[in-house]
Amino acid sequence: MAAEQRKLLEQLMGGGISSRSAQLSLTDPKVCRSYLVGTCPHDLFTNTKQDLGPCSRVHSEALKAEYESLPDSDKKKYGFDYDYMRDLQKYIDECNRRIDAAQRRLEKTPDEIRQTNVLLKAISDLGTTIATGLLEVEILGELGEVGRAYDELFRVRQAQAAKAEKERELKALSDTSGPSGHQKLQVCDVCGAYLSRLDNDRRLADHFFGKMHLGYAQMRKTYDAFPKEMRGRQRPMGGMSGGGGGGDDDMGGVPTGPGGRHDDWGRGRGPRSGGGGYRGRGPRRGGW
Repeated sequence: MAAEQRKLLEQLMGGGISSRSAQLSLTDPKVCRSYLVGTCPHDLFTNTKQDLGPCSRVHSEALKAEYESLPDSDKKKYGFDYDYMRDLQKYIDECNRRIDAAQRRLEKTPDEIRQTNVLLKAISDLGTTIATGLLEVEILGELGEVGRAYDELFRVRQAQAAKAEKERELKALSDTSGPSGHQKLQVCDVCGAYLSRLDNDRRLADHFFGKMHLGYAQMRKTYDAFPKEMRGRQRPMGGMSGGGGGGDDDMGGVPTGPGGRHDDWGRGRGPRSGGGGYRGRGPRRGGW
């Protein structure tokens, strides 16, 4: 879609963009290296909630064809793969941060946690009371204290009823706590969208085959395909590499990991792999 829009724009401008592209070389910093190597992230999310807008660098089909025709040894000297990997890493990290924030919004509030702990303690205490009462009923029965045994059994049944009521309250609190409420919301661990366990197969399919989900799945899959040894190294600094970088800005060398950060979940994390469904805190790929 983005390529078609670009062609239409070139026609409307009388080939101005094409003529400008023809004056550029592969190493010109104005050229989008992500587009040369693979797919520019800006082309993945057009007309979605995550639309990144037009890329600030030039997407030239002629230069892309020129790059693709190079032998692998020359491509390696350019080091554009490092720029592409860094560009993907930037947007995957941003998506991961949105996923973390979305997960936190589904967590219980402090008051809900307090209520849960109170109910759990009450259920535990009532369980102890019931066990002790049943043992006493048994002992009283063996001693022939039938009247006292019946009185104790009545108290046991009261405790059992109270315990059942507390368990119902705990289940109701678990079902309705957090902003997810009765909808049972989960966060898609690929694109960060909210989904409901109550969604039918068609709605789930609409999500998993939607442009935004597939775009992030493609980015993650492409990133995972890069050799691991590339992720902790600087891009080659040969004479063919030129200046500038991929994506919207020149971010310097490739960090040791995606973002090189300690995530809000309390652990370091790299880009999630592509595909549909969930993983981590909620159900993962392959359905609910």
